[in-house]
Amino acid sequence: MNITSGNVVSPKGFKAAGAHIGLKKSKPDGNIGLTSNSKDMAVITSDVPAVASGCFTTNIVKAAPVLWDMEKTANKIKGIVANSGNANACTGEQGLKDAADTAARLAELEGVKAENILVCSTGVIGVNLPMDTILNGVESVHALVTDKSEGGESAAQAIMTTDTHAKKASAEIDIGGKTVTIGGMAKGSGMINPNMATMLCFITTDCAISKPMLDKALKACVKDSFNMICVDGDMSTNDTVLCLANGMADNNEITDENADYAEFKKALMYVCRTLAIMCADDGEGATKLIEANVKGARDDEDARKIALSVVSSSLLKAAMFGEDANWGRVLCAMGYSGAEFDPMSVTIVFKSENGEIKLMDSGKPIVFDEEKAADILSAHKIYIDMLLNEGKAEATAWGCDLTYDYVKINGDYRS
Repeated sequence: MNITSGNVVSPKGFKAAGAHIGLKKSKPDGNIGLTSNSKDMAVITSDVPAVASGCFTTNIVKAAPVLWDMEKTANKIKGIVANSGNANACTGEQGLKDAADTAARLAELEGVKAENILVCSTGVIGVNLPMDTILNGVESVHALVTDKSEGGESAAQAIMTTDTHAKKASAEIDIGGKTVTIGGMAKGSGMINPNMATMLCFITTDCAISKPMLDKALKACVKDSFNMICVDGDMSTNDTVLCLANGMADNNEITDENADYAEFKKALMYVCRTLAIMCADDGEGATKLIEANVKGARDDEDARKIALSVVSSSLLKAAMFGEDANWGRVLCAMGYSGAEFDPMSVTIVFKSENGEIKLMDSGKPIVFDEEKAADILSAHKIYIDMLLNEGKAEATAWGCDLTYDYVKINGDYRS
């Protein structure tokens, strides 16, 4: 696998663009919308219809675009239109009509039916879309799509809300002598909780792969990437991961779990994990990235439960912000995770680029150097390692600290 610095237009046959169409409005401080970035609509197109796969929020309350995409990913897809600044969520029948009308406008421009277009929205909940602005915006942004890198860059910027930077990743692999490329972009900073966060992610690939195999690969990769991050414990109404595969790399189509599938899945996992970690690292107001590693669990499910529980703990997040080595909060979060383990066999270690310190050894607390611990926790990225001695399963989850700025950002989110 060759890790590259591309984005969603890196695979053959994909074009993209992002621009400001008027959804984000000026704030009293002069900033536009929820960030200083003014772009608020992205369009991605494929030169040929693409196989599509999607993973969506498990929230019972689903935004109109989510309901549209859950049905339409069964079709070959020609394009995606996504807006920021308005989630088109909790908007009733009008919201459903608006999502369909948005798809229809891009479909008209691409010469296909509305059912061949996917739609996503992110931003404030409970406000109807200004459809004149949306429909005119689809046309103006579509006119800008390009296969040049700046097209993917501007599209990544256009889906941002409280994100502080655009999130992109890409990789290349060799399949049967053909170069296959996977590119992706994501947004996500707040309302991030396991089982899909308040994030949008768009992945493109020129790989020739059947829909069943693409579905299988995406589901597996999302499980160990986007479903293993937590910023604040809130699950959105709009969470969506979409993957389009247009087959233009001209490799032999992947139709079963062979060596080509394994290579494709490995690269897809890299893109998904890279974007997921970027979302956790860019948590609203965050100053630290937390990586929780569980080893020696009875099974994979227990390992995942424990890792997620630790990065989801508000008390642990606050302790990391305060650079306080309060390892008791780790053990407590492990205990209410729902996993089975013996607390008397647990070892806990905190690590960073500044060193490591063992805080609990096989169930026994260790008297440790508080100054050394504080120095370790002063780094940006903190590792929390938990050894259970129950089996061979392991898992990793990512989160961030909980800061004063998180409250400030969400105290006037709609203003």
